[in-house]
Amino acid sequence: MNSSPSARRSVGADVSLALLALALTGSLSPSRAAGVLSEQDYLIDMPVVLSVSRLAQRLDETPGAVTILDRDMLRRSGARDVADALRLVPGFQTSTSFESIAPLASYHGKFDDYSNRLELMIDGRSAYSTYFIGSVGPGLQTMALEDIERIEVLRGSNSAAYGARAILGVINIVTRHSADTLGAQGAVTVGENGVRDAQARLGWESAASTYRLTVDRRADEGLTGAFGANRIERVNFRADTALQAGSELQWRAGYLSIDAGKGRINEVENPARPTQFASAYLQVDYRLALGLDSDLALRFSHGQETYQEDYLYALTNLPLPLGSLYGPQDFYTVNSGGSARNDVLTVQHSIRANPTTRLVWGGEYRNEQVQSIALFNTDRALGTEFVRLFGNLEWRLANDWLLNAGALAEHSSRNGNTLSPRLMLNWHVTPSHTVRAGVSKAFRPPSTFESSADLRYIWTGNHPFNWPQVLSSGTVQAETVVASELGYLGDFKAWHAALDVRLFHERINGFIRRTQNTPVDYYNSEDFSIQGVEYQLKWQPWTDGQWVFSQAHTDIGSTLAGVGTAYAAPKVATTLMFTQAFPGGVDLSLIHQNQSEMTLQGYGADNRFAMARTDLRLAKALRWGSRRGEVALVVQNLGDPYRDFDKAFYFGRRAFVTLRLQD
Repeated sequence: MNSSPSARRSVGADVSLALLALALTGSLSPSRAAGVLSEQDYLIDMPVVLSVSRLAQRLDETPGAVTILDRDMLRRSGARDVADALRLVPGFQTSTSFESIAPLASYHGKFDDYSNRLELMIDGRSAYSTYFIGSVGPGLQTMALEDIERIEVLRGSNSAAYGARAILGVINIVTRHSADTLGAQGAVTVGENGVRDAQARLGWESAASTYRLTVDRRADEGLTGAFGANRIERVNFRADTALQAGSELQWRAGYLSIDAGKGRINEVENPARPTQFASAYLQVDYRLALGLDSDLALRFSHGQETYQEDYLYALTNLPLPLGSLYGPQDFYTVNSGGSARNDVLTVQHSIRANPTTRLVWGGEYRNEQVQSIALFNTDRALGTEFVRLFGNLEWRLANDWLLNAGALAEHSSRNGNTLSPRLMLNWHVTPSHTVRAGVSKAFRPPSTFESSADLRYIWTGNHPFNWPQVLSSGTVQAETVVASELGYLGDFKAWHAALDVRLFHERINGFIRRTQNTPVDYYNSEDFSIQGVEYQLKWQPWTDGQWVFSQAHTDIGSTLAGVGTAYAAPKVATTLMFTQAFPGGVDLSLIHQNQSEMTLQGYGADNRFAMARTDLRLAKALRWGSRRGEVALVVQNLGDPYRDFDKAFYFGRRAFVTLRLQD
């Protein structure tokens, strides 16, 4: 472990941040605001899902397969970020690499560097990156795990509810209500590989409002073989106000900063250099109760991003004959900097028409702006406007039959009109066993970069020159996915077990690829299918002990040789998680994950690597006067290092200790 003076100062700063929050616990004696309910209050024996159809529905009545990672599972996973926790979701592939600006996750295939075929939401706010081609990577880093109530993951298309990006799945991060986090809380994590995390949270109340402010930092030395240390700093604020007649107002705001290394030392074509990414958001939600059976929800959100990446590159490294025109003293500056912003206004009306019928409908306006001289060869902002109309009907045909019929009509100023319908039928064979079947259609229009890129290196020196590396022809069209599924959800109460099974077939048409020539262009290539089965079994054979076993069998029917699409996801991926609570507040978790061969992005079909990883977490509950807490030891990857993102990057063993205290 690093024990240099700079390292000791870093640890000291982290400890100071945590202890500041811990000290505050002695001066606050909050009580929960009367009449304020958190999302947890709505959970019953069968969890209620908030995000699939835009209606709050029981897990066995949603139009699709949903995995819920609750607070307890997030804590026991030992994960330090959301992306790492998502590896517990059947069919997901995750990466801890910062090469694509942040650790990220994908579903049913790592097809590119950005995982832009998922919709990411935080409390209903779309949080994918406008600047990075719709990447979910930066958004997954927005919230500290301590502030998350649960993560709802819809495994399958959901453009019928959320539009363009939701063609393979939806991740909705639900944060804790501020009334559930009153008082002060702090945590510090120190360990191998430069792990230096610190977090402080303060919650308070006044009149009918409750508030939360969280400040945290996550830091480590990254993957073996990759360049540079990685630092994430965050500030998040939430305020909840209970209004009269059941109405409420919520404010959220936050800031994220990511400093990370990229490239490789002594590699001319991909030199080592630092990168800086920053984002900020503001979200306002207002819910007006129109009566016992009707309510109106309004949401406005604003987001902005900035990115900076600069480094020098010798002109003589250019391919001939361009490289021969310049001397060794000439360099050009590669600049990938720029900014983006988005503004979104959503109006949603929910109605219970009668005991058997519920309806949600509404509209959304989204404006995206991207500005980068390096990426588009212009200093003007390139904009895209989305206008969406959506609706979902939940109709109880009989006591045991439920029909969800929904659709979203979308107009894009760049890509025209699309319609994304969905039809799903749920049959409660018995109160504890449900069969689900349905079909949906989804679209992903090309991003601003895919349709309008004009990436030119900005040269400095005696011979300024513009040579396009990526030059979009603008002819690329939207991808289309037609998905069908058959699902089963069973609760075997006598055996203390639950089973979730999903059989799926997803047909992707017009898949968007990059050409291999220079300048690079984007085009619609092959049509192919993804089919398979996923299942997860939860079993509690004895008190305070649980086994969770999941598998995903995925077959990608690629038709193009040498591109690696067929192995974009492992054929078989298995996860086994065991948790046990012992007397005296001792808690044990073991997670083993095994994935068959898959292709690492950008290396072709001949570069396939399997992965196995085992994690251990051992924790002990603490009491310090009126305060409570926990000390936990986590060892990630007890086995051999495995390749992550790049054939030269390895995830090795990491051991770290976390101390957490709160009111």
